[in-house]
Amino acid sequence: MDVTEIRRHIVDTLPGTDVLEAAGDLFFVHDPDRDLPDARRIPWATIVTSNAYDDGSDLDRPGVFRLNVGLTKDEFARRFPAGGEHDPTALDVLLPHPTYGDRYWACVLNPDTTWPEVRDLLARGHARAVRRHAAAAARREASRGATGRVPEVEGGTRPTTSG
Repeated sequence: MDVTEIRRHIVDTLPGTDVLEAAGDLFFVHDPDRDLPDARRIPWATIVTSNAYDDGSDLDRPGVFRLNVGLTKDEFARRFPAGGEHDPTALDVLLPHPTYGDRYWACVLNPDTTWPEVRDLLARGHARAVRRHAAAAARREASRGATGRVPEVEGGTRPTTSG
């Protein structure tokens, strides 16, 4: 799989995904209405093509890119037991992210034989993003109350909402 094929798969099969691009890198955000403020556009998966953010995977090698996806804490622990050794430059191997592994992100450089497993992780990561988006929308709606407006609070100011 190359970057174009992976991007196409994500956009075509995981609804509501918006793709942000910067310096050849792709950031996949669940934003079905394309209306989230910048501060709320948190990616659930990324594709990085250079060492601009970190050099742990040696992405400056010709044709090498890293697909990253967030996992749950339990899944991360199950896949990557504490104390395990990993070569962050290995191609086509599911690994803890060299920088964000402590935040339960996994990665794979140039997925090929790992693609079926990675495709499943992408679907689960997207499903978590969909649930977070729906929960945030419900909280915003509840804060607006029955009038459809954000309620006034003491002093005549309104609480701020993000999203």
